[in-house]
Amino acid sequence: VLAVKEMAELARRVESQRSKVNLTFDLRPSTFYLEAAVKMENTIWTAGWDGEWFRRAYDDSGRLVGSKECEEGQIFIEPQGICVMAGLGVDDGRAEQALDSVAARLATPHGIVLHQPAYSRYYLHLGEISSYPPGYKENAGVFCHTNPWIMIAEAKVGRGDRAHDYYLRINPSVRESLSEVHRCEPYIYAQMIAGRDAPTPGEAKNSWLTGCAAWNFVAITQWILGIRPTYDGLQVAPVIPSAWSGFEAVRRFRSRTYRIYVHNPQRVCKGVVKMTIDGRDISGNLIPLDIPGDEHEVEVWLGK
Repeated sequence: VLAVKEMAELARRVESQRSKVNLTFDLRPSTFYLEAAVKMENTIWTAGWDGEWFRRAYDDSGRLVGSKECEEGQIFIEPQGICVMAGLGVDDGRAEQALDSVAARLATPHGIVLHQPAYSRYYLHLGEISSYPPGYKENAGVFCHTNPWIMIAEAKVGRGDRAHDYYLRINPSVRESLSEVHRCEPYIYAQMIAGRDAPTPGEAKNSWLTGCAAWNFVAITQWILGIRPTYDGLQVAPVIPSAWSGFEAVRRFRSRTYRIYVHNPQRVCKGVVKMTIDGRDISGNLIPLDIPGDEHEVEVWLGK
């Protein structure tokens, strides 16, 4: 759903510039991707919603994975993050409900585990995931690659306190204060951190074996700080901890430098009420592409 929505927007942009673009490949119309997204969303709500969270999958025999009907592995992290990132349930409260289930059942002081309860024995129909000891690797370990999906999802529903809290739980430099437990380099994300079911919860393993640094970078810069590149310009939509009075950032975007100052006098998590560019008021929170000059000062105020 997330991918086809992005493809729909890309296709729409190409369609609007058809006379200027010399395509060397066939691109389906944007309506094709939008219709596919609707079909998949309907399928998810029909067969993928478990009442309090999104189900993980069905196996080859049609048995549920990631459902309260399962003996073990009742809830998984991946569908909660990806579905909310794709916008499912954001308008009707089910996104928050799924994320609350993550907080209640999967979140630990050392990060969010992949699933719960951990598999206590080998399941032939599940295979490798149930072959690891409980709390390690795919069997209910904390995978640092999937945690940012929940950070982004929490930001999408406007909960900056929780998004930032999750960011800190697996941040290598923050975890240096737990170095005797973490036992990993303080400058690199590990592939996994042992989960609550492991004999050594909080112990990191397999540093350098992950792509999660990029995902965490996207989570903190584009969704918590909220400085996001778009087709039309640079959007500034912070979702920050309510305790923050604001922040400053420098962002290079399309050969221009933007010095961004965010003010949060009312101590809210989100809500841009005013933005200026070089001292001039701007409607909305988008820095357009057509502003002349190579350097600009942007001020943003959050409020209710």
